[in-house]
Amino acid sequence: MTPIIQTHQLSVGYKSGSQTRTIITSLDIAVSRGELIGIIGQNGIGKSTLLRTIARLQEPLNGKVTIYGQTIDSFSRNEFAQKVSFVSTEIVKLNHCTVRQLVSFGRSPYTNWFGQLSSNDEALVSEAIEMVGLTSLAGRYINEISDGERQRVMIARTLAQDTDIIILDEPTAFLDMPNKYEVIHLLSELTRKKKKTILFTSHDLNIAMREADRLWLITPEKFLDGAPEDLVLQHAISNLFDETRLKFDSRKGEFSIRRKPIGSCNLIGKGTAHIWTKKALERLGYDTENETYSIEITVEEKAGTTRWHLIHEDNTQTFNSIYALAGCLKEMFTDRNTNSALG
Repeated sequence: MTPIIQTHQLSVGYKSGSQTRTIITSLDIAVSRGELIGIIGQNGIGKSTLLRTIARLQEPLNGKVTIYGQTIDSFSRNEFAQKVSFVSTEIVKLNHCTVRQLVSFGRSPYTNWFGQLSSNDEALVSEAIEMVGLTSLAGRYINEISDGERQRVMIARTLAQDTDIIILDEPTAFLDMPNKYEVIHLLSELTRKKKKTILFTSHDLNIAMREADRLWLITPEKFLDGAPEDLVLQHAISNLFDETRLKFDSRKGEFSIRRKPIGSCNLIGKGTAHIWTKKALERLGYDTENETYSIEITVEEKAGTTRWHLIHEDNTQTFNSIYALAGCLKEMFTDRNTNSALG
């Protein structure tokens, strides 16, 4: 089967006068229909440049991109717009244009010279607006809605364009956390139910890892491609943060800040309260997996009530919340440091 997108010895970057800056070199990669691909990497590494090259918004430095086996520059502008749609991170600010009018622009590759929408066009516009949850705002002007809502409008415009390939540069950039997950989940649903092929860049690695079928990880040294779980097993995700204060736990699939332990704790208990107590202790800087420890905490759940019992130097204190427990631990650490400084 012919890949829906394929790069052939593709090199991308910038030209400025006689100077050329190559970001990605000799890339050979194929994309099948119905895949959701997240592109990740540090700022300035070439994520957006690669997308813009595939979307025919930027010339490749070398090599070529094919769609359905045909080079992208062989399509007419209108033909290409019926096959590939693109959403950038730029904030669109249009006065006197409603949400529905902007979404309807996605149908322009299919309309006549007068831009007249058919009943089918109108139905696709309504469906796109509903899919991004903006039906109640369809009549509002673009300059009257938030940046996050504008970003959803641009995604809706792309959905109305109804292309087999959708390319999005940071589609969740202006969205709050629930909406970030909703949008990427929507993209995932489109690949499964409508066999859309979707490429998107993201700095939200957690979201990309949970929803994408493949990740393209771009580093200064290499280009890595695989299922999110493959990249974790290859230590590619954890290696990405070697030179930063952030670390990735490949067993838990979690990110955290590297902290020097301030103490060790024997944590006893089970259930949800135990899990979140462990997270709190690690946030405070306590090692909960050391066989030698200076304090002991028991999480007790009884009759719908949770209590935390702290034993330190033969003294026991009981707390009704993790917040109160954490406050005591912080005070103990401060007192210990003060005494050390005075001693």
